[in-house]
Amino acid sequence: MPRLLTVAAAQTGSVEDGDLSTIEQAAHGMLDEAARRGVRLLTFAELFLTPFFANRLEEDFDRWFMDERHEVLLGLREKARQHGIALVLPFAERAADGWFNSAFVYDEAGREMGRYRKTHIPAYFPTEGPGGTGSFEKFYFAPGPSLGTFAVAGTRIGILICNDRLYPEAGRALALAGAELVVMPIAFSTYADPAQRSSIWEVPLRARAYENGVYVLACNRVGIEGPRHHLGRSMVVDPRGMIAAEAGSREPELLTAEIDLDAVSAARKQFPWWRDRRADLYAPLVAGR
Repeated sequence: MPRLLTVAAAQTGSVEDGDLSTIEQAAHGMLDEAARRGVRLLTFAELFLTPFFANRLEEDFDRWFMDERHEVLLGLREKARQHGIALVLPFAERAADGWFNSAFVYDEAGREMGRYRKTHIPAYFPTEGPGGTGSFEKFYFAPGPSLGTFAVAGTRIGILICNDRLYPEAGRALALAGAELVVMPIAFSTYADPAQRSSIWEVPLRARAYENGVYVLACNRVGIEGPRHHLGRSMVVDPRGMIAAEAGSREPELLTAEIDLDAVSAARKQFPWWRDRRADLYAPLVAGR
């Protein structure tokens, strides 16, 4: 019997005014629609409950952060539990030990399986072109302490948040730890170079899937948010690096796809990286050189 699983990326719209009640209502609607489509695992996009505040410098940043017991988080967790949907729930986390770019992981029964905190925190200089706002995440987020995998929906998943996806080592570590599916909550915009940014969007998603023989479930936000144009194009990529499903680039959308988890072992037999890799040669990577 094939191991079939229906997954979803909740591609929500841009958030200009930070009206949390509107964002929350849309998120609940996405979960309700996912239930009607038989979804068993769903992810939202990176920081989808707030504007992408990391594209600017402001001292009043803590207003965008949530405690782990925030009522909005608890409400989305409960809605997913009612529908029997495993949930990856990204948010800006205010914790006792710092501020993090995080994602809760809940199983189908609403049990917290853990949380992932973004490990690779970027900072980019702004450019003078339209939308070239830069990114100042290092001012707002501490890096997470570890990579990890989580058993939900009959499989084992890993999580890479946005910039994390650009590091092959992180994806490989998750695959070696047993991940069959890598979930990627993302907030990717075109910045000041729409042609180049649009062209490269799928490159790391397909590369991480192909080189590790895993599915990738990438969820991006969409639409205009101040000077940012969020690209959308949430995507499911199969373990051969082929695009299995893709959302549009203009509107919010619930992207769903039925995947066959047996394709993971099949891809790894065809491309046996786990057999042929030479860990004895990779010491410089661990040493940071």
